[in-house]
Order: sequence, then C-alpha cells, then structure tokens
Amino acid sequence: MNKEVDLSKYQIRTDLAIDYVEEKKELEGVKHKTEIIDGITVTNVSLSDNNVLKKKKGKYITLEFEDVTDRDNREKIINVLTSILKKMLKLNKDSFGLIVGLGNDKSTPDSLGPLVVNDIIVTNHLYILNELSDNYKRLSAINPGVMGETGIETSDIIDAIVKKIKPSYLIVIDSLASKSIERLNKTIQITDTGIHPGSGIGNKRKEISFETLGIPVIAIGVPTVVDATVIVSDTINFIYKNYAFNKEYMNNPKSKLTFNNVNYLNKQVKENKEDKEQLLGLLGTLNEEELQILLYEVLNPIGYNLMVTPKEIDFIIQKLSNVISISINNSIHVIDKK
Repeated sequence: MNKEVDLSKYQIRTDLAIDYVEEKKELEGVKHKTEIIDGITVTNVSLSDNNVLKKKKGKYITLEFEDVTDRDNREKIINVLTSILKKMLKLNKDSFGLIVGLGNDKSTPDSLGPLVVNDIIVTNHLYILNELSDNYKRLSAINPGVMGETGIETSDIIDAIVKKIKPSYLIVIDSLASKSIERLNKTIQITDTGIHPGSGIGNKRKEISFETLGIPVIAIGVPTVVDATVIVSDTINFIYKNYAFNKEYMNNPKSKLTFNNVNYLNKQVKENKEDKEQLLGLLGTLNEEELQILLYEVLNPIGYNLMVTPKEIDFIIQKLSNVISISINNSIHVIDKK
C-alpha cells in the first residue's frame, strides 16, 4: 500500500521568496520580474492568495549584490534601497513611524536589527517639544530584545507600544535564513507582509503584521545564516558544475593560462545526468530537493544540522546595518548631504 510522505518537515529553512521563485519559471499565484538597477539585481515577487509557495500574500522585493564592503557598491545599494522604501512607505507630512530592531545584540548573526536601530535618526521627542524641523518626520525606534532575555513575546511588547504611542506605520528589521550560500549576506529582502521574529533560526514567534497591529508593517531582512544541509548540498552541486567546466574547458588552448583561476560558476556549462551518476553513483541520481531531504535526514537526528555564518560576519554585519539605517533615514527624512 502506497503511503504519501509529508515532505514539509524536511524543507530547508528559508525566509526568502526568491529562493522558491528561481526554482521554476511558472508558479501558480506567483508573479515576478527581475531588473538590474545600477548594477544591483532587483527582483519583485508578488504573491496572491492560495499561492503554491504557501507564503503570505503581498510584495517581496529582493536586492542582490556582490560586495557590501566596497564603498562605491555600498552607495549604489543605499540609493536603490532608499528608492524602494520611499515607494512602499508613501509618507505624508503627518506620518509617524516606529522602527523596530528584532534580534539579539549578543549574537553577531542575529544583531542586525539592534545595530540598525542604533543609527536611526529618532525625532519624536523633538516633535513633542515642538522643535522638529520641516525636513524631518516623526520617528521613534526600539530594540525590544528577545524572549529569552525578557520573558515576554516580542510581538506583545510591540503591540503595547503601538497602542500607547499610535504610530502610523512600522518598519521591522531582522536577520533571516536562506537556502543558498550565494545569497548569504548578499541579499536584502523588503516585504509588506510583516514578519515572524526568530524565523531565521527556525524559532518562529507570534506574527508582527498589519493583521496583528492594525497598521502597515514593512519588514527588512538579510540572510545571515544557512543550514549545514545547505552547505553540503551546494558543495555537491558545485562539484557537478566544476566537473562539467573541466570537461568543456580543460583542453581549450585559450583557457590554459587562466584555467586554475577561473570562477567556473560564471561559465555557461552543461551538466548532465550521466556525469552526476559517474561522479557520485546513486547520490548523483537525486534531484536537488531529494538531495536536501537526504542530507537533512542524515544530519538532523545527530544534531549536526548546524546554523552556519561566515567567519567575517562581525565586519559584514556592521556594513549591512549601516546600509539599512542610512536607507531608512534617507527614505523618511530630507537629510542635507553637505
């Protein structure tokens, strides 16, 4: 007797809509468009009700970039992100915002939210004193901490603050997870659907969204961690690509001088089923989803499906938080650049 297996429990954790979209060209309830803006890849994903991704209806905009530590590239990211936020916020002169930095400042990969909030230009106290310049709008900010420190659901803290000070919109910043090594610390997702605190580490708490708070909620996130399963799966796929590249280019005289230093991921090479089976036998017959399920079954029971982050995360997280805080400030206030 055939029994249907529930594969959902084996799915690799990811908070990025683009991780799903790239797998297939056509998806029910999903519309997406990709464009290059000043060297930054911007993908707009729009999900309708009952979409096949089983994610919340709304807009998911993803920025992909190469090096956030490069000053010129960082300026380009800031400009693109600022433009997107302005369009999503649609502020007027009476808009009053609350910026919330989710995460744990004692854990570097999870410290993005608190670091962003530290550099937000808050102005509500000046508004109360009737000293707010015309170039600036009302803005408050808070780091609510994590439940492990406060013993209080983060969403309950935010809900209480919203009811007390009555902002007209909310921006939340959090660290995310991805199912792709290539997007780690090189992607920013902006969505109007809200967020689940802790989702990046598989520890979902109560939702923070328009449905729970009654005001628009924009979530900004960066994938700072991946599962060990993702790393192993991607490495196996890189082996396939490297093998296909070697077969195609190793005997090409034009490639011999640079062969060892070529990034084979940037080359158009054809991978085939026979090569995969020749390299890894039975393992090579598995598709990407089957491979990830197998790796999950191998690593998870023994506690080795670790959440992993790059060794230079301390430096990169500072740059990323700087990009996001400047973009938020620029999208809300009119700041003199002189």
